[in-house]
Amino acid sequence: MRIELDLSDRLVPLAQEGFDLAIRHCPAPPDSHVAWALCATRAWLVASRAYLRRRGTPQVPADLAQHDCLSYFRAGDTPAWQLQALAGEGQILGQKLAVPVTGSFAANNSEALREAALAGLGIALLPDFSALAALRSDKLVKLLPNWQPVGSFGEQIYAVRPYSPQVPRAVQALVAYLRDALAGGFEG
Repeated sequence: MRIELDLSDRLVPLAQEGFDLAIRHCPAPPDSHVAWALCATRAWLVASRAYLRRRGTPQVPADLAQHDCLSYFRAGDTPAWQLQALAGEGQILGQKLAVPVTGSFAANNSEALREAALAGLGIALLPDFSALAALRSDKLVKLLPNWQPVGSFGEQIYAVRPYSPQVPRAVQALVAYLRDALAGGFEG
């Protein structure tokens, strides 16, 4: 049995719904809006130590086929994780692999996937900002250090606002604060 959890990850029309600003994690901001890049982000493969004790630690991407993988649910997609080689024995720097994954849980919300990984349900592919606190507290560990997941999530976090000739001062102040606070990105 596979559970798919839809928590509505929809992008609301900001002006139509009365929002002055949104924070978006996406490949590119919409052309119809003004956007400021706040910081770069990346994805990590993570699991709990309890899960790894029970099922073993994958050593190469092909090992993921033997694991419960907690995937980000996108209607109509066949779950597969794209991995790019960073360094290591027997791989070519920059080499990309598409790894089909299976598991009993999927959601369209990275926090739900993080909680499932913390509960020991499997290996999750998460954006760094969703996994960071659990990694720092040693509740989750990073896997396959010689491989970088790519293409599953955006690589930037943006502050986005509807176009208007005047930028409200509160929006200017918040964006300035966020740019400063997130300038270093997410370390892990």
